[in-house]
Amino acid sequence: MKAERTAAARVLEVDISGLQKRLDYSFEKPELLQQALTHRSHSTEHNERLEFLGDSVLNCAVADMLYTMFPKLDEGDLSRVRANLVKQQALFEIAQSIELPQYLHLGEGELKSGGFRRPSILADALEAVIGGVFMEGGFDAARKVIRKLYAPILAHVDLQTLGKDDKTLLQEYLQGHKMALPQYNVVATHGAAHNQQFEVECSVPQLEIKVLGNGASRRAAEQVAAKLALEAAQQRVPKLGKRKTGGEGGAKRRKPKAEPADPQLDLKLKS
Repeated sequence: MKAERTAAARVLEVDISGLQKRLDYSFEKPELLQQALTHRSHSTEHNERLEFLGDSVLNCAVADMLYTMFPKLDEGDLSRVRANLVKQQALFEIAQSIELPQYLHLGEGELKSGGFRRPSILADALEAVIGGVFMEGGFDAARKVIRKLYAPILAHVDLQTLGKDDKTLLQEYLQGHKMALPQYNVVATHGAAHNQQFEVECSVPQLEIKVLGNGASRRAAEQVAAKLALEAAQQRVPKLGKRKTGGEGGAKRRKPKAEPADPQLDLKLKS
């Protein structure tokens, strides 16, 4: 019986060896990792408690990482960046990068409905895996795994824009170039009341930009339009060149200094 349990543990270890290599962490108890990968639809021994634990560990480790790596960021920016690094979409993308879907244990219903592709399931499983590492190896081990997972992201992240929506980015871009704020107008709605699509125009008169965005809500359509307007503005602004001075809206031209009077001419006029 003992030999059978040992063999079973060995099979588990082989099954998850690829994932452990990507995590750069080997579980002494592979069944703990298997639990982290088990959705509640598959078994009563599922990953929800480990997910709860991993969520807290992840927030703390990411906060520690950002605090150390970016000493000039203030509290507000640190909070904004952390929130976007630990949100569901970010975890979903990390889970895909380490091929987590192929290791998940899902119930028959979730398998048929494509649960292994669902962002919420993958994000939760990743947090559960981090919780499992913490349970077995402690905070230092979990932090090491988290640093490895986030290294590719932090190598290319734009801290100034991360977490800001497209309307905010467009507004900041125009203000930075001393231009008026964009204007948004709903130009059309389509579909039944319960399934409407909004069409919103975003205009930047100073740059002669008018673009249309579509979305399931006015806000969503505005965000789409703002993104298109920002892309257009970034292409157009470098081509404007230096503004001409003088004329309407330009800087006033300085009057030329008066030439010194010719003393001989002055004598002729008086004679």
